[in-house]
Amino acid sequence: MFIDARSLQNGTNIEADVCVIGGGVAGITLALEFEKRALRTCLVESGGFSADNQTRDLYRGMSTDLPYHFADGCRSRFFGGSSNCWGGWCRPLDEIDFAPRAWVPYSGWPLTRSELEPYYARSHEILQLGPYNYEPQFWESAIGRGDVKRLPLITGRMCDSISQFSPPIRMGSFYRAALQHSRWVRVYLYANAIDIETDPEGQTVQRIRLATLSGRTLAVKAKIFVLATGAIENARLMLGSNKVQTAGVGNGHDLVGRFFMDHPRLTSGSVRFLRPWARNRLFDRKYHYHSAAVAAYGTRVAAQFALTPEVQQQEGLLNARVGFVSVFPGDGTAAEASLIWLKRRLQKKERPDWSVRQAFFTLAQNPLDTIGCTISRFFYPHCLAREVKFLAIAEPEPDPEARVTLSSERDQLGLNRVRVGWRLGARVRRTFDRNFALLSEELQRAGIASVTLDPPLEGSTVWPKSLETEGTWHHMGTTRMHDSPKHGVVDCHCRVHGIANLYVAGSSVFPTAGANFPTITIVALALRLAEHITYEVQSMGIHLPPQEDSRTLT
Repeated sequence: MFIDARSLQNGTNIEADVCVIGGGVAGITLALEFEKRALRTCLVESGGFSADNQTRDLYRGMSTDLPYHFADGCRSRFFGGSSNCWGGWCRPLDEIDFAPRAWVPYSGWPLTRSELEPYYARSHEILQLGPYNYEPQFWESAIGRGDVKRLPLITGRMCDSISQFSPPIRMGSFYRAALQHSRWVRVYLYANAIDIETDPEGQTVQRIRLATLSGRTLAVKAKIFVLATGAIENARLMLGSNKVQTAGVGNGHDLVGRFFMDHPRLTSGSVRFLRPWARNRLFDRKYHYHSAAVAAYGTRVAAQFALTPEVQQQEGLLNARVGFVSVFPGDGTAAEASLIWLKRRLQKKERPDWSVRQAFFTLAQNPLDTIGCTISRFFYPHCLAREVKFLAIAEPEPDPEARVTLSSERDQLGLNRVRVGWRLGARVRRTFDRNFALLSEELQRAGIASVTLDPPLEGSTVWPKSLETEGTWHHMGTTRMHDSPKHGVVDCHCRVHGIANLYVAGSSVFPTAGANFPTITIVALALRLAEHITYEVQSMGIHLPPQEDSRTLT
C-alpha cells in the first residue's frame, strides 16, 4: 500500500514491527522480503514516483577535496532510488575484496565471499539477471559469435572477467504493483527522516521523526529500524541526530561519515588492434554496452581484464577492471555533453547548471560534432572510430580522511547540508599505471595490438582531465562494517554498534569497494539482513496483523 505522507494529519504516529528509511535498492529488497515473512513494515521514501526539484534539492551540498559532483544527475531521490539512474552493471565482488590485505590499510570484511554466495545467487531473480555464472568461457560459448571472443592472455598476470547487465531494473516501477497490493508493507511517500530519537542512554531507538516539505510532522515507532538512504544520507542522518549523543547516533568512535569511497574511472593510452582483433565486441564499451549481439540466455554481458590476486599482492596494488572504449567523432565535445544532458533531462536526473535552450544552442553551434555523436551513439560504425583507448575503473583505497561531514548551511527541512570529501591516493595512481602497463604488455606479446601509453600518474599531483568528476555514482563507506566498534560503525549483521535495534543497509557498510559494481552486493546484503531481522523480530514473539495508525504525536 502507498500512502502520501502529505495527506496525513499533522502529528500522525505510524507503528510497525520494522521501519525501513529509504525506498531504493536496499529498502525495496528488504520490503519485499518482509512482505513474504508477514512482518508489519513501514517503508519511508523522501520522494514520490518521479523526480521533483524540491525533493532533489535536499541532496545538494559541497565537495571539499577533489572536485566532485555527487547530487544532481548522480542520485535519484524518488521511489526506486539509485536504480532510477543505474546502468545495470552487475558482478559480485571478488574473493580478494573480502580478505584482509597487508598492503591495503583498513581492508577486510567480517564475512567472506562464500558466506554471501547464496544471497548473490538469489539476487539474480530480483535484478532479472541470467544464469548465476560469471565464467568467461561459459558466456563466450553461449554467445557463439565470431566477433564476440576472448583475447589470449599469455603471461599469467592478468585474467578476464564477466559482468552481466540487468535490463536495468527500475525497482520503483518494477515492484510497484507488488508493493501496492502488499498486505504487510506500507510505503509512505514524500516523508523525510529528520531525526533518530533514542533512549537517554543512546542504546535503543525509540522513534524516527519525519517531515514533509509541505509542513507535516510525523513519527514512526517500531521494534527495529533500518537506514537505507545511501552512503551520504545515512551518514548525514546519523550525524545530525545528536540530541543525546553530541557526535551523532552510533558515532562514539568518530567513524560515521569516514571512509567515503567512489570508484575512480578514466580513459588512457591509445590501442591499435591488428585487423583480426579490431572492433572488439566483448571488451569494448561502445560495442558491448547493452548490446543484443553480446548476449545469451536473454542476458547481455560485458568483459573486462583484471590483475590476478597474486600480482596485486606482489606489487601492492588495489583491485581494478580494464577494458576498451572506441572514440568516435563528437566524443568528448560540448555537443556530446549537451546530448547527454538532454537524455538525463528526459530521465529527470539533469544537473541544474544547464538549460534546454543552452543545450540546443550548443548542438546548433557544433553541427558536425552533433551529427557524428548521434550516428556513433546509435550505430557505432567501425569505419568512423578514430581510436581505441583503455577504460579503467579502480578500487578506491579506504581512507579515514575521505569523509562526509555536516556544513552550517541548512536545507528546506532545517537539516544541515553535507560536505563530501572524495580523496584518491598514490596507491590508486599506481594501480591505474600498472594495469595499463601490464595489459599493454599482454596485448603486444600476444600480437593483438600495439599500444602507446600516456605518461604515468604516479608522482603527479594532478589528475588527468579524463578522470570523471562524478566518479561512477558508487557512493560507499561512511558506516563501514567491522566486528569492533573501534574500527566500524556496524557489525557483521549490519547492526549499529551499541544500539540494540538500529541497522544500516546499502553500500555505506562496505569496508572496501573492490572494482566491481555495488548494486548486486547491496541486494545480497539486504537479503541476508532480512533473514537476520526476521529472526530478531520472531524472537520477540511479534506476529501482529496490520493496525490503523494512531493519530497522536507528543
